[in-house]
Amino acid sequence: MSAVSVQEEAAERRARFEELAPALMEPLRRFLARRTDPATADDVLSDTLLVCWRRLDELPEEPLPWAYGVARNCLANAERSSRRQQRLAARISVVDPPATSTDGPEPPDDSLTGALAALRPDDAELLRLWAWEQLAPAEIATVLDITPNAASIRLHRARAKLKEELRKAGPVSGHEGSREGRKP
Repeated sequence: MSAVSVQEEAAERRARFEELAPALMEPLRRFLARRTDPATADDVLSDTLLVCWRRLDELPEEPLPWAYGVARNCLANAERSSRRQQRLAARISVVDPPATSTDGPEPPDDSLTGALAALRPDDAELLRLWAWEQLAPAEIATVLDITPNAASIRLHRARAKLKEELRKAGPVSGHEGSREGRKP
C-alpha cells in the first residue's frame, strides 16, 4: 500500500469520526452526568470516545446505544479504579492519619432517588436507560448486550418494582391523587 493511499484512508477515517462524534458527545455527557460526578464523567467521556475511535469500523448504523454500552463499561472501570484508590487511601490513613477530616453535606434524598436505590442496580440502570436516555427496549438491549425480548421483559418487571417501592415510600403528589372528573 502506498503512502498516499494510507494517508487518504486515515483522512477518510478521521472525517468519518469527526462527523459522528458531535452527535454522540452530548447524549453521552448527559448519560454520564446522571451516573457520576462531573470530573469522572469527563474522564469517562474521553475514554468512551477513544474506544469509539479505535473501534470505528465496528460501529453499528445506529451508534448511540452501542456507545452507551461502551460508556457503561468505561464507567465501571473508572468506579473499580476509584474503589482501589479508596482502599489504598484507607490503608495509608491507618498508618499516617490526616490531621483533620471534614464531612461534606449529605446529598438530598427524595422518594424517587430512594426507590431507585432500593432496586437492584441492574433494574435501576435499565429504568435510567428507559426514562433518562429515552431508549426503546431494542436500544436498551444493545446497551446491555441482551436480546430485545429480554430487555422488554426486564423493563416491565423493573417498572413494577419501582412502582412498588414508590408505593412503600408514601403517597405520591400529582395527578394520581386527584379526584377531578370522578364521581364521589
